[in-house]
Amino acid sequence: MSRDRGPRRLRRLDRRVLIAASVTALSLTASGCVVVHGEREVLPATTRAEAATALQQFTTAYNAADKAYDSSLDAAHVTGALGDIDAARLKAGHANSPSGNASHTPLELTDAKFTIPKKAGWPRWFVADAAANKGGSARWLLVFTRNDLGEPWQVAYLTLLAPTAVPKFKTDKDGWAEAVPANSTELAVAPGELSERYATYLKRGGSEFADGAHTSGWRADREKATKPGLAVQFLDQPLTSGDYAPLALRTADGGALVFFTTRYYQKETAAAGTSVPTQNKDVQALTTGEVQQTLTLQLVSNEVALDPKRGGKVSVLGRIEGLTSAQGG
Repeated sequence: MSRDRGPRRLRRLDRRVLIAASVTALSLTASGCVVVHGEREVLPATTRAEAATALQQFTTAYNAADKAYDSSLDAAHVTGALGDIDAARLKAGHANSPSGNASHTPLELTDAKFTIPKKAGWPRWFVADAAANKGGSARWLLVFTRNDLGEPWQVAYLTLLAPTAVPKFKTDKDGWAEAVPANSTELAVAPGELSERYATYLKRGGSEFADGAHTSGWRADREKATKPGLAVQFLDQPLTSGDYAPLALRTADGGALVFFTTRYYQKETAAAGTSVPTQNKDVQALTTGEVQQTLTLQLVSNEVALDPKRGGKVSVLGRIEGLTSAQGG
């Protein structure tokens, strides 16, 4: 808490502090001093109008970057897992088509719904749920975040879900949602532990996750990856800090929808006297070293999961991943 003891000090206060109700609340004490309540105030992360503006700014920047295959054009609007995936995609695109994306079709996001949690401190964040002209009938869920009032809103997570898969969120009388702490003990798995638990599950299996395409199905696919003459190994790692931190929204049933990130390596090793199968041009553009007997792919994956109350099983609803680099050997 900071105190202003005179009008001269008041004039020196950052103008943003004086006008941004979403960040601070001002009250007068009995002595007439101004008291600034900042990080402890539980307030909506943003306004619905500002959220709509952030979505439009992201879409404009994303389209410009995709058309030119130039990551500098949307770098200020993406971060975290999506930032890594998007930058690598554009890097590969530019390497293979320096003049730009000849097949570019502008992304159009419509029927946007915004779920904005009330919370204290940073980061502030919210979820945009929109229809799109890409991805069929799936809804695009984009998680916008920022760490300071002076920063632009950036999309850290993107996932596509069937309309029926998007859960109903708990909201108060004013329509504001509830953010679930990373260390919550009310859920089957604390949101802050989901990335590590998921990485462990993919390696060893277990009972914490419900069967599905991104759990038991993905494990089964991995087991089939090794073929005669080609061994395939996987190594999963959690990503939980900074812009990769998990973000969770309370659902109407008392559980949570959690967005989280993992990274994994896929190493392909060819049998003696043979070589790793030739990769497509996008993989080649992101590969360093000469590919002979081995190729190690590094991918970033962002997941979204329904994390029920304690006693239930976590359901991984969606996963979007992208190659970020590769190493030949």
